[in-house]
Amino acid sequence: MAKRAFDIVFAGLGLLLLSPLLLAFALWVRLDSPGPALFRQERVGRFGRTFRIHKFRTMVDGAPALGPDITVGADARITHAGAWLRARKFDELPQLIDVLAGHMSLVGPRPELARYVALYPDALREKLLSVRPGITDPVSLKMADESARLARAADPEREYVEVLMPAKLRAAAAYVERATLWTDMQVIARTLRMLASG
Repeated sequence: MAKRAFDIVFAGLGLLLLSPLLLAFALWVRLDSPGPALFRQERVGRFGRTFRIHKFRTMVDGAPALGPDITVGADARITHAGAWLRARKFDELPQLIDVLAGHMSLVGPRPELARYVALYPDALREKLLSVRPGITDPVSLKMADESARLARAADPEREYVEVLMPAKLRAAAAYVERATLWTDMQVIARTLRMLASG
C-alpha cells in the first residue's frame, strides 16, 4: 500500500513538473520524423495481465514490422531525436502515465513482450509477475549498455534469449525478494544520478 501511494504521489508530481519538457519532446519527435509522438506496445504486467506501455517514439513509424523486437547497436530504424532521447533514457518518461494508471510502478522488473515472457522458467515467471513492472530497476542500471553488447554478438537474438535474459531474470528475482520502499528510493536516486550525468 505504501509503495502504491509513493508511486501515485511521485508519478503525479513528475508529470506535473515535467509537463513542459514532455510537450517539447513530443513536438520534437513529431517534427523529426513522420508519425505519432508516442509509441505504444503490448507488454506483460502484474499477474500476467497485458497492458499498453507508453514511450516517446524513438524509431521510424512502423519500426516493429521492419526489424527485430530487440534494439541492436546503432539500429538504422532509430531517428535523430530518438537517439538523443534513448541515450538519456528520456524516452521512458511517458511511463509515468502507466504508473498512475496502476499498470506499472516507479521501480520494478522491466516489462517484457509476451513472446519473451513465455520463455521464463515457471518459478521465475511467477515471482517476477507477482509485482508491478517498473520504469527503472537495478537490472536496467547495471545493463544500460545492453544494446551495444547485443551489437557485438554474432546472433543478437540468441545472445539475448540465452545469455542476457537469464542473467536479467536472476537479478530481477533477487530484487523482488528483498525490495522495500527504502531500496526503491535508492534505485530512484541512482537513476536520477545516471540521468544527470548523461
